[in-house]
Amino acid sequence: MNGVEVLRFALRGLAANKMRSALTMLGILIGVAAVILLVAIGEGSSQQIQQNIQRLGANSLTITPSTSGGGGGPGGFARAAGGGGGRDGGQAGRQNTGPRVQARDLTVDDARALADPANAPSVKSVSPVVTAQAQSAAYEGASHSISQLVGTYPSYFEASNKPVAKGSYFYNDDVLAARKVVVIGQTVAENLFGAVDPLGKQITVSGVPFTVVGVLKETGSSGFQDADDVAIAPLPAVQQSLTGFGPLGQILVQAKSAEAVDAAQAEVTEVLDQRHGITGSASADYRILNQATLQETVSAATGTFTVLLGAVAAISLLVGGIGITNIMLVTVTERTREIGIRKAIGAPKGAILGQFLAEATMLSLVGGLLGVLIAVAGAQFTIAGVRPVIVPTSIALALGVSVVIGLFFGSYPANRAAGLRPIEALRFE
Repeated sequence: MNGVEVLRFALRGLAANKMRSALTMLGILIGVAAVILLVAIGEGSSQQIQQNIQRLGANSLTITPSTSGGGGGPGGFARAAGGGGGRDGGQAGRQNTGPRVQARDLTVDDARALADPANAPSVKSVSPVVTAQAQSAAYEGASHSISQLVGTYPSYFEASNKPVAKGSYFYNDDVLAARKVVVIGQTVAENLFGAVDPLGKQITVSGVPFTVVGVLKETGSSGFQDADDVAIAPLPAVQQSLTGFGPLGQILVQAKSAEAVDAAQAEVTEVLDQRHGITGSASADYRILNQATLQETVSAATGTFTVLLGAVAAISLLVGGIGITNIMLVTVTERTREIGIRKAIGAPKGAILGQFLAEATMLSLVGGLLGVLIAVAGAQFTIAGVRPVIVPTSIALALGVSVVIGLFFGSYPANRAAGLRPIEALRFE
């Protein structure tokens, strides 16, 4: 009996119990689809997080007040943007292992010291930042609550990777003169101006007039926060009108190159330690977030998360394989007399073994192919706020595992069928 005949007998056997075969394939289908789709969600989450980090700039260091150690000063936005951190692994500038010191706020003078090439030769630019949250803006009857109004220097746009799509940035002269000009995000522009060109128009922010000089390029949402719902204005203008001349929320430092980030971080740490009186084992009253190190850490964490999702989903493939064993054992029992007749008229053991292995493998293969189609279709939709990204290797792996499962879990029933003695099989009722 050749391979074609074995496949023909296998197909006829599966077709004899269509519902049973369909339900068995369904188990494999769910397992394969779950593996591919969950890995795709993990990969999509990873890419989304990486993109959010890259928006801050790969060569940037974010300095924020510390919430521990020396205590640090105010700066809610800094904590939200920077979280934690240190020199070890791009997280806190110092570990909280030493005695407490009198905490000092981050100031514009700190930023000026960091911008001095004599103090930090690896630093390209320094941008002091203050933020006013949820500011009400209005233009000719339209109103919108801006999530973040940032006061800073022109260098902030490059350091934070915020290109302008229309108009231009403000300039150093605008900062020195404390001019009330503003660059707005796409969300702000759409809500206040609609189809009207916002350039040159005057909006009021909490009752203070600002002239729009530019519109930022659209970046999209960042988790629960709309990254385009932002407005950026000169630091003195924001301090005079909205926040007051208190401490900075953060200082954004841009290194001269990706290779110079570590050197820039060491220089920044030395300058701030000296200015803030941090000596010996004393805990620092600031934190430094290294974007490059954070990106590597997040990549490793999300990679582990993706593998874990795939492993959990693979359990359903194992369950599907057990289902194949169960169904094939039932099939062997039901077709015992048929097996006896075939062996009595000369069918070799290999033909019987091949037929039942072919049936099990076809169940898993067809179920696997359908699972791939379902997963690819499902990946076209956003799931839990994440756009899945199909990983080609996950398709090949899931499909290959489904075929191996068919062979492995079908081997026992197939061997049992091939080992039946003809005389006993013929007597079976």
